[in-house]
Amino acid sequence: MQGVPGQFDHPSDSAQFRHPPHRAGVELYRAHIVRHAFELHCHDGFGLGAIESGVERFRYRGGQHLAPPDSLVTMNAGELHTGRAETEDGWHYRMIYIDPALVAQITGEPGWWFDRPVGMDAAGARAATALLDALWRADEPLAFDSLLSRLLDRFRAHARVPRPAPAQAPVRFAPVLDYLHAHLAERLSLDQLAAVAGLSPFHFLRQFRAQHHATPQQWLMALRLSRAKRLLDAGEPPARVAVDVGLSDQAHLTRAFARRYGVTPARYQRQVLR
Repeated sequence: MQGVPGQFDHPSDSAQFRHPPHRAGVELYRAHIVRHAFELHCHDGFGLGAIESGVERFRYRGGQHLAPPDSLVTMNAGELHTGRAETEDGWHYRMIYIDPALVAQITGEPGWWFDRPVGMDAAGARAATALLDALWRADEPLAFDSLLSRLLDRFRAHARVPRPAPAQAPVRFAPVLDYLHAHLAERLSLDQLAAVAGLSPFHFLRQFRAQHHATPQQWLMALRLSRAKRLLDAGEPPARVAVDVGLSDQAHLTRAFARRYGVTPARYQRQVLR
């Protein structure tokens, strides 16, 4: 990434990058910087992120700014800026660099821009940190795109946005839900589901969320875990159930099942089959 060295001089400084292979125009970044001072540089996309700990000082649009813990960082594309630690132990932060055209596709709102580079929004910053961490770990394209949409929702309150276009008539998604039921064990993409609905990908995502109050990935996981529950009721071993419903392994099933039903699959199965 422009402005970031391939290797830092100080051992306490570290940075990692991730480019999702299916979604151009997105770069994820997480770092802990103690000694390094970033010289003036810019990014092609919006720089949106959150400070986890420590304080960053940076120059942006001719002024000096401080970003404390639990604050949001919101930089416009192409703006020169610096960056260095204001606190002795440096600062931990996560960022996403995202093409403005992609933001417009995802949100349906072209013309986003930010007039303040630091947002004092502790709840929003903690939520953004959690979403950025989830994006880093997401291994399914549909899950990634759903999280990306939710992340932009968090920054929406801090963006200047032109007046929205008139609302469109709702779209029915019964064929999409049937498709999800029929392909639970597959790695699905937003493009696949949008094609079923006959819509462009992020227009589909917006309409689906507006109508069902959940992302397609959340629906998919709910359907997967509902089927897992039925298979466990039938006595199927949890390891086989995980494969049958499209989860990566038994540990993934255990985490997902416990989050939704309050018990592990093994304990649930012992309770219902005794």
